[in-house]
Amino acid sequence: MLKWFKRKNASDNASNGRYKNGSEHLIELRQVKKIYETAAGTFVALNDVDLKVDTGEFVAVIGKSGSGKSTLINMITGIDRPTSGDVLVANTAVGVLNEGQVAVWRGKAIGVVFQFFQLLPTLTLIENIMLPMDFCNMYAAKERRDRALHLLEQVDMARHADKLPSAVSGGEQQRVAIARALANDPPIIAADEPTGNLDSATAETVFSLFENLVDQGKTILMVTHDMDLARRVSRTISLVDGEIVDGAHKEAEVSHA
Repeated sequence: MLKWFKRKNASDNASNGRYKNGSEHLIELRQVKKIYETAAGTFVALNDVDLKVDTGEFVAVIGKSGSGKSTLINMITGIDRPTSGDVLVANTAVGVLNEGQVAVWRGKAIGVVFQFFQLLPTLTLIENIMLPMDFCNMYAAKERRDRALHLLEQVDMARHADKLPSAVSGGEQQRVAIARALANDPPIIAADEPTGNLDSATAETVFSLFENLVDQGKTILMVTHDMDLARRVSRTISLVDGEIVDGAHKEAEVSHA
């Protein structure tokens, strides 16, 4: 497979080994706590979580339902905010951004892939991929359709470019969702159960796409219940009752050349 993106060195983002937010790591969570107030009382979704992820890692986040997996991903993507603690991603301290700033930052820095695809049903597949480019004003307007078509080619969906999401299968929609996540060439892909709604053969196809992206320098965090897939990543993080019990950090054995 051809390389889809220019490989970025750590030095492209960091100066003297540190990002602008002061962290030495592409992603760092410091004492992150998330508490929800519910009708049933207080629920601690994350309890003083520390996490470090470096460029080029493929990290699986595992744990039982309610262990805090999705909440952890939502902290990193800025979809949700911590009750306390710091979330540092590349050159950004996410917690200091307002809602509008978070949306633009996320559109450029992180590609998000959901279990149920979240493609806009009234837009064609290629329009779904162009939307993040439009929203973040990335690439010249005349280049966006060609770039979106190129991304669809990489996930073998170019022939369906002008179809609506309802006209293709779930597995095909997930491929398009991955292409959409790559629209603005973000350094990080965050995927919440991306294979959870797919048959095993299609799940393998999606996982292989992720492996190719890591080979090309992307950093991926993937929430999954599939232990067979989790065993194939570079590091596994286990969550129990909102706390990391295994895999908090190891130095990434990846080349940045």
